[in-house]
Amino acid sequence: MAIVHTVAILALDHVVPFDLATPIEVFGRTRLPDGRRPYRVRVCGPAPEVEAEAFALRVPYGLEALAEADTVVVPGCSERAGPPPPEALEALRDAAARGTRLASICVGAFTLAAAGLLDGLRATTHWAAAPALARRFPLVDVRPDVLYVDNGQVLTSAGAAAGLDLCLHMIRRDHGSAVAADAARLSVMPLEREGGQAQFIVHEHPPVPSGSLLEPVLAWIEDNLGRDLTLREMAARGGMSERTFSRRFRQQTGSTPLQWLLRARVRRAQYLLENTDHGIERIAAQAGFGSPTAFRERFKRVVGTTPQGYRSSFHSSSHGGPAAT
Repeated sequence: MAIVHTVAILALDHVVPFDLATPIEVFGRTRLPDGRRPYRVRVCGPAPEVEAEAFALRVPYGLEALAEADTVVVPGCSERAGPPPPEALEALRDAAARGTRLASICVGAFTLAAAGLLDGLRATTHWAAAPALARRFPLVDVRPDVLYVDNGQVLTSAGAAAGLDLCLHMIRRDHGSAVAADAARLSVMPLEREGGQAQFIVHEHPPVPSGSLLEPVLAWIEDNLGRDLTLREMAARGGMSERTFSRRFRQQTGSTPLQWLLRARVRRAQYLLENTDHGIERIAAQAGFGSPTAFRERFKRVVGTTPQGYRSSFHSSSHGGPAAT
């Protein structure tokens, strides 16, 4: 008879319910080909009751359950949560020292980082929280554009649905692709998703101070993305030399003119893929890319998936009929 693998899920005050429910459901419903359940799921915490935003949660196991677990999953907590309790961090460190597998979902990475368990490792979290994770924990190599990172003993995932990807990945590690594929079907989820977290990142432009000399230039660039813009032309539009323009541009936006232009073109392409049925050649021209090939290469480098893949995920159905490719 196969040994049952115990998964302990750490519930701290203001735990995110979605993050908490994901490993409960995915591991709890996993089955082997003969119908047996390979995982035992236990929700544990430092107190018998924790706040879970819209409701309170009764926690059946204390932190001692981490000592008996084969895998510990750390869900994220909302912004209302304070620092993780010292006893919870100590329990995580003890689990790591015993060789227990540790995994975080979304901003649960902050808890692992606070315990010192991500120092020197690659890690991810929700893309919107990635800059804060890198700033607060400079010893962590933060990767904001992936769905999850597997370091062997310690794993981290991006936001929300990426927790599903991570749980399915761990099931595949434990029991192979067939069992993981069955778990994915039960979750109505593909076993592998195209692209990473990069496709969900909103590529906003850095803010420019109100009244800046660059404001009219940036607006003009946005209006002329379909043209073959040069640094000389942009600088002339701002009434500056190329050298002065480049220096002031970096000072006020934190980016070079070329980087800003490419980001604006990618964002324009994303908008067109989401909201029109235009073909790839037309979108490439409207966004200012030299050719469909250059568009596809640049788009995949920045967004992490192909234009067709992005459109499949995000295209509005309001236009009717299949989108052109």
